[in-house]
Amino acid sequence: MNKIEIFNQVGEDIIELNEVEKVLYKAMEKEKLENTSFNLIIVDNEYIHELNFKYRNIDRETDVITFALEDDDTLIVGGDERILGDIYISIDKARSQSLEFQHSLLRELAFLAVHGFYHLLGYDHMCKEDEEIMFQKQEEVLLIYGITR
Repeated sequence: MNKIEIFNQVGEDIIELNEVEKVLYKAMEKEKLENTSFNLIIVDNEYIHELNFKYRNIDRETDVITFALEDDDTLIVGGDERILGDIYISIDKARSQSLEFQHSLLRELAFLAVHGFYHLLGYDHMCKEDEEIMFQKQEEVLLIYGITR
């Protein structure tokens, strides 16, 4: 059984997270994952800025940052469960980007969450070809769930 844990660390109700969770389960289904889990953690700009600086040496906030456990070959996880890692999303950045791109907060949060999900699976966008593959997968998940721009 797949499992997503959502941790809202900003102390405010974000109703869109219920739908974002459903979108992520669709993504897991689309990728035919079984007995897989990961965490989605909602933070503010200050917190994600600290993470970005500490782990990526980039001194600014970002919208989403992931920590993929499968990237670490030294990690040994027992049992049959596949644990992908953590996705951190800045709610502040998500709100500002939803205004900038003129779409709903749900669309932005779902996009960032699915983007992070594919990073956990090892997809990246360091070159044009990889970016096209990753972004196509993201858009397919959002379209399956009916979230458009």
